[in-house]
Amino acid sequence: MKKTVPNSEFNFDISNKVCVITGGSGVLGGTIASYLLENKAKVVILGSNQERLDKKLSSLLKISDRVLGFVCDVLDRSRVEEVSQNIISKWGKIDVLLNAAGGNMPGATIAEDQTIFDLKIDEFNKVSDLNLNGTLIPSLVFGKIMADQGKGVIINYSSMAALRPITRVVGYSASKAAVTNLTEWMAIEFALKFGDKLRVNAIAPGFFIGNQNRKLLLNDDGTYTNRGEKIIANTPMKRFGEAEELNGAIHWLISDNASFVTGIVVPIDGGFNVFSGV
Repeated sequence: MKKTVPNSEFNFDISNKVCVITGGSGVLGGTIASYLLENKAKVVILGSNQERLDKKLSSLLKISDRVLGFVCDVLDRSRVEEVSQNIISKWGKIDVLLNAAGGNMPGATIAEDQTIFDLKIDEFNKVSDLNLNGTLIPSLVFGKIMADQGKGVIINYSSMAALRPITRVVGYSASKAAVTNLTEWMAIEFALKFGDKLRVNAIAPGFFIGNQNRKLLLNDDGTYTNRGEKIIANTPMKRFGEAEELNGAIHWLISDNASFVTGIVVPIDGGFNVFSGV
């Protein structure tokens, strides 16, 4: 039988891989963008806001000039396709897609003094659209390029809210659970029909403090809110995660060392998912 495992000397080498990051101007997307540049990859960040994108791009250019940035609504397929062709014109290939774009809205969340009957369907739909279709559309566009190339890696951003029914965040939880299912489905589809060099996986971050949830988890004086205290009480490591702590798992999934890994969701949560509290 022919040996197909890559030479171990180069397994973790991601230099010159062209990596596209949706939500690249956000905290998590921006952090992995910096890390990939530091490890000699070529990076493309997509963001919906020109000012935030320009600010992040300016920061990344201090690390390397092998970075591009595009304003792009991940729900606008024609714009995503336009961006993909610009990348191909510049670098000739797309090796990796990181679907970091996503978010939540107040109307898709149940406040402590509300019930599920107070849910705002229009905001629930917007959250579902952004998290699910905002993952699917880039995967279809960039995934088609990967299929034509015969190789490529997609990494979706699921959430601990997909693996555990986190109280109150119903819209976000439901849509991230759908992302998990989509990840598994696409992994099968790509491998069966386009070969073993196309892989689809996901990470499921636990609780990381970002701009969207800061006030939910921290008081103005830096102490934990009631919700923050509950999360810490159910996290064996007794702290929130740092965005940089996602980098190692992503690097592994991108690299050839994960050449036989597809269809998995990696929890990065300080033990939250396995803690019973008893």
